[in-house]
Amino acid sequence: MKDLTYLQLWDAYGALLTETQREICEKYYLYDLSLSEIAEEKNITKQAVSDALKTSRELLDAYEEKLHFNAQNRAYSRAVSFMKTDVTRAIEAFKAAHPEFAGEMDKIIEKVTMGEEIDLDEEE
Repeated sequence: MKDLTYLQLWDAYGALLTETQREICEKYYLYDLSLSEIAEEKNITKQAVSDALKTSRELLDAYEEKLHFNAQNRAYSRAVSFMKTDVTRAIEAFKAAHPEFAGEMDKIIEKVTMGEEIDLDEEE
């Protein structure tokens, strides 16, 4: 990807851009087309594509500066990742202390790793 930050911002705020800006950003960031390729497809100049991308980046930056959605999403994802790690370590420690529950603990670890819901009352 050309710029992961702008791709993430586009995912978060792309709907706030004009249709033309969205199309150009999509072709540039998702489909990895060059400015020339986009210009040819849209029948506009390469400079117009460059200007549209510049304006779009400025708008995306402004939206993030005001709303902080992307930053909050990254912080949330990081926190969830740390929690999964902590839970997995605790389960591994329990499993080591109580090998008779190893099978059940492995199932729980798999669900935690996959982000699945865990029903502790579930009987198998």
